[in-house]
Amino acid sequence: MSDASVTFFKGRFCSFHEAQVSVRSKAINYGLGCFEGIRAYWNPEAKQLYVFRPREHYERLRQSCRILHLNLPYTVEQLIDLTAEVCRRNHHREDVYVRPLVFNNHETLSPTLTSDPAEFALYTLPLREYLDTSKGVTACVSSWRRLTDNMIPARAKPTAAYLNSALARHEAKANGYDEAIFLTHDGYVSEGSAEHIFLVRHGGLLTPTSQEDNLDGITRRTICELAGDLDLPVTERRVSRTELYVAEEAFLCGTGAEVTPLVEIDRRPLGNGKPGPVTERVKDYYYKVVHGSVPKYAAWTHAVYA
Repeated sequence: MSDASVTFFKGRFCSFHEAQVSVRSKAINYGLGCFEGIRAYWNPEAKQLYVFRPREHYERLRQSCRILHLNLPYTVEQLIDLTAEVCRRNHHREDVYVRPLVFNNHETLSPTLTSDPAEFALYTLPLREYLDTSKGVTACVSSWRRLTDNMIPARAKPTAAYLNSALARHEAKANGYDEAIFLTHDGYVSEGSAEHIFLVRHGGLLTPTSQEDNLDGITRRTICELAGDLDLPVTERRVSRTELYVAEEAFLCGTGAEVTPLVEIDRRPLGNGKPGPVTERVKDYYYKVVHGSVPKYAAWTHAVYA
């Protein structure tokens, strides 16, 4: 990011390099914060940048703050407006990742949460593919288990929980895989390191419920709804590890990952080891929706430019 990149921090718009915190901040020392990941998509035909489902993301951010005792001093409407303004000031004419961050910026020593207003920051950066959605990715079941809701709640998207994700992904990369898949402490499939997982079985989609110590995913909910338009039945239930190996196809999904085909799990190819036809149908339709090309879902997109 260049010096000219505009960020919102401490209640004002400033350059990215002005948005700094002290090394004594509780956010750095103890991970006392939460965040969201939001995408904005450039539609060259419409010459418009569409923020995808910002209301749902900011409603979830406010819920995260409630769970974590972080006092967010902005309404959902204000947060949507701030997002659009940062995008405008950065003159984005490409696909963009938006990162809102809420954190405890106090500098006292103890890892305690307070009722004081939390710090809010928002920045953007151009982002095309988070994972390789064309060739697909490989994954392994991680030896690290997913944090449980009674430890650090995954549905709150807390910054501290992503050490769990980092450890799993590092293990996967070290062993020659692209991604990791978490199991719960009960041994059922939870999610990827930072993505939800869908399996294709018997002509439909199978995915773990949002109670398997995973995030209440907005992209996951989006896929479940879009599947109806594609005549794909969706089953939400507990998924056993070995069901990963017998799936006809599988894919990861998330704000960053979008729809990313899984072509191999634990050295077991899925199908012919290439992105499957069902996954490709879901991915293509999802891309049309997020780029504002499906009128039925126009309410999910927020136009940045007048």
